[in-house]
Amino acid sequence: MLNWIWLGLVLLSVILGGLSGQLEPVTKAAFEACEKAVMGLALPMVGIFALWLGIMRLAEKSGLIEILARALRPLMRFLFPEVPADHPAMGAMVMNMAANMLGLGNASTPLGLRAMQHLERLNPHPGTATNAMCTFLAINTSSIQLIPATAVAILAAAGAANPTSIIGTAFFATLCSTVVGITAVKVLQNLPFFAAPPASASLPASGPEAPEEPAAAPLAPLSLPRKLLLAAFAGFFAVMAWRFAMQPAEAARGGLIASVNAISYLAIPFMLAFFPLYAALRKVPVYEEFVEGAKEGFQVAIRIIPYLVAILVAVGMFRAAGGIQMLTSFLKPVFAPIGFPAELLPLVLMRPLSGSGANGIFAELVSANGADSLLAKMGASIMGSTETTFYVLAVYFGSIAIRRTRHAVAAGLLADIAGVAASVAICNLVFR
Repeated sequence: MLNWIWLGLVLLSVILGGLSGQLEPVTKAAFEACEKAVMGLALPMVGIFALWLGIMRLAEKSGLIEILARALRPLMRFLFPEVPADHPAMGAMVMNMAANMLGLGNASTPLGLRAMQHLERLNPHPGTATNAMCTFLAINTSSIQLIPATAVAILAAAGAANPTSIIGTAFFATLCSTVVGITAVKVLQNLPFFAAPPASASLPASGPEAPEEPAAAPLAPLSLPRKLLLAAFAGFFAVMAWRFAMQPAEAARGGLIASVNAISYLAIPFMLAFFPLYAALRKVPVYEEFVEGAKEGFQVAIRIIPYLVAILVAVGMFRAAGGIQMLTSFLKPVFAPIGFPAELLPLVLMRPLSGSGANGIFAELVSANGADSLLAKMGASIMGSTETTFYVLAVYFGSIAIRRTRHAVAAGLLADIAGVAASVAICNLVFR
């Protein structure tokens, strides 16, 4: 499906650009997208990937991943029956989902890529997505999160009286999109059109598989005194508890929102300190293992460049050719009879394609209609309950050279549609 979508975007861009005399902007957008894919996304990701893959290595070596997977085993076995219950992929997926829920984008993507690498090691058909991979991608594209930080920030900057009022509606909508995404992926995987190929017809990988861990000489265990480490552990938790009590300042008002904001604020410092401390207590040589894990960061970033270039070029050309505006005009008469606001269509169409583009359209929507308008609250809920589906697919599948995505695209788009519909419905009930 992704093959046809990509081809359609490129061809439509050239045709529309030719008909409207916009071929020069279309060409310019293609080259700008190439530069953005490499210089603006892939290379800046190297350091972030290295950091979080190093932390992930410590979590694996210390046994934290196994503990997480064991704690959520019933749920994870329902979602991913093809993955062994004690496989490292289970814990990696749990950590990715937790980071997504807290809105920790810089942490969730590297953790998700690590999970995909583990899943690839179970893949009998290299180059073709497994059912577990498609389910994992459906959960990621359904964008379940507690705080839609970007949408709240845009509303606050525009002077909204209560920018956090959309947190509840966005959470309800994202629950709907997640349920629909998981249901869709479970149903679609049984259809003949999306069936996995037989073993004899497996596709060759177009890039390097996620390699098994290479055999290495055993590293010397950490020799720091255990009492010193326990004291550091106690001090660490004392500082975290104190900061949680003091942050954010509006926590004096009480309520769930303040607590979730505090957790989000402290989550990354907590993970950066807790994992190495725990690994040290388990006598893991933390520096050596962190470096071993961080080495993968550059390789992963380089591996996803072709996939980023492909999707960003197609999206950039389509937007420059006026494709979004054309689709909006075409769909207005279709959605008007069911009461769907036509003003939301550009945002809805852009959201699966480009995060920055959707942010820009949402900011324009807020500016034109007011930060406290019903349309602004609907748009914010949509932003909080949907995801840049094609970008996520390009990065995650590109990291392990998956070419045949099977039903992942369809399930992701159905989750987006459910998030949009739920956002409009719940906002009509709550804010009208």
